[in-house]
Amino acid sequence: MINLSNEKGTISITSEVLTYLAGVAATSCFGVKGMVDRSKEGVMQLLRRESISKGVTVHFEDDGAISLELHIGVDHGVNMSAVARSIINEVSYKLSKSAGVPVRSVDVYIDTIIG
Repeated sequence: MINLSNEKGTISITSEVLTYLAGVAATSCFGVKGMVDRSKEGVMQLLRRESISKGVTVHFEDDGAISLELHIGVDHGVNMSAVARSIINEVSYKLSKSAGVPVRSVDVYIDTIIG
């Protein structure tokens, strides 16, 4: 959980909110088919829109920033490095602007190609 304080009070933002915001931002990028969840047996599953936060892991840093890991599936034929750069930029921007949380890093794992 992140706590943001100012002279008027404190706002607490849970990891569930941050993972949802990151998932929505990532899936809005061109070439992203969806978020991916990997089971303990190694089986991958493309997640529906209501479960996209399962493909995101948030790590809270000591300085109040966050680091993110995103597991995604992409469309066949897209430039994977361009898609990953787009996701990194979009997720960092959306979380910084909508939640006011500094983002230290966004690691993108392309787990599957669909199509």
